[in-house]
Amino acid sequence: MRQTRKPPTMADVARVAGVSPMTVSRAFKDGSSVSEATRTAIHQAAEELGYVFDSTASNLRSQRTGFVAVSIPSLNNANFAETVGGLSDTLKDHGLQILLGYTNYDIHAEEQLIEQLLQRRPEAIVVTGGRHTPRARKLLENAAIPVVETWDLPRAPIGHVVGFSNEAAVRAMVEHFVARGLSKIAFIGGDADRDTRGTDRRNGFILAMKAYGLDTGRLIAAGVPPISMREGANAMGRLLEEMPDTEAVICVSDLSAFGALTECQRRGVPVPERISIAGFGDYEIAGISVPSLTTINPHPRQIGERAAGIIIEALGGKTISRQTIAIAPVLQIRGSSV
Repeated sequence: MRQTRKPPTMADVARVAGVSPMTVSRAFKDGSSVSEATRTAIHQAAEELGYVFDSTASNLRSQRTGFVAVSIPSLNNANFAETVGGLSDTLKDHGLQILLGYTNYDIHAEEQLIEQLLQRRPEAIVVTGGRHTPRARKLLENAAIPVVETWDLPRAPIGHVVGFSNEAAVRAMVEHFVARGLSKIAFIGGDADRDTRGTDRRNGFILAMKAYGLDTGRLIAAGVPPISMREGANAMGRLLEEMPDTEAVICVSDLSAFGALTECQRRGVPVPERISIAGFGDYEIAGISVPSLTTINPHPRQIGERAAGIIIEALGGKTISRQTIAIAPVLQIRGSSV
C-alpha cells in the first residue's frame, strides 16, 4: 500500500538550518529580530524541503488574518476581474491578500457566501452592489470590520461605498441618442429579479424615455444574467422581427451588444445607418468590433483601487467616518451609433 507522504514541519526546517523551531517561526514574520544571515539560511532550508509556513496559530494570537473577503457576481466578467485586480494590487502592497467568492447574480447565494467568508474572520469585506437579503445585511452590519459596497450608490449604505449610479449612466446614453434625433429606442436586458445593476440600467432607460415623452415599451428580455453574446443576438433577432422600426438599442452589457451587432450583420442590417447599438462596460471587444461599439466605461479598476484605499485607511489604526466615493462613468461614442 502506498503511504501518504507527510509534509515537512517547522522542526525539520530547524534541524536543516541548525536553529531552534522558535527561531524558524520568528524568521517567517515581518519585523522580527532574526539576523539576515540566519533568516536566509532558514528560507533556504524551507525551500529545499518544500516547507510552507502555517500562519494560522500566529494570526489567532495577533487577531490578524491578513486577508480581505471579496464577493463578486461572476468570475468571467472582465469588469469585475478588473475591480478585483485593482483591489488585489493595491492591498498586496500593504501585506493583505484577498479571499474571493462569487454569487452568480443570486442575492440568496450572496447571503450564504457572506456568512462563510465572515466565519474566516477577514479584516474587511467588499461586496458588489447595494441590495442584499435582510439577513445578509444584518451579517454585514454586525461584522465589526470595514464593509465596502461597490458598483452601486445604495440609498442606505451599510458602511463605505465606491460606485456609481447605473440608472444615471443609461440615462446619459438615452440622451446621446435623442440628441441625434432618434426616438424609437429599445433596451435589451436580463432577468430583472437577479441582476440588480441591470435592473437599475433598465429603470434609467425607462425614466429617460418618459422624460422625453417617448415610448418605453421597447423592452426585450434576454435571459438569466450574465447575458451572453448568443443571448444578445437572439434578443436582437426578436427585436428586429417584432419592432422593425426601432432606430437604436441600448444593451445591458457589451457582450450582449456585440451579439446584437453580429445578428444585424447576419441579417444584412447596416449599423449604424439603419440601427444604432450601444453597450455597457467598455470591454476590450467593444473597441475592436467592426464597427466599434458605443459604450459606457464605468472605470472598474478604479473602483477596486479606491475600495482598497478605504480599507487600508480603516485598518491603519484610526477611526474614519463612512466614505462614499462616487465614480463618474464615461460615455464612449464609437462607430455603432450615429
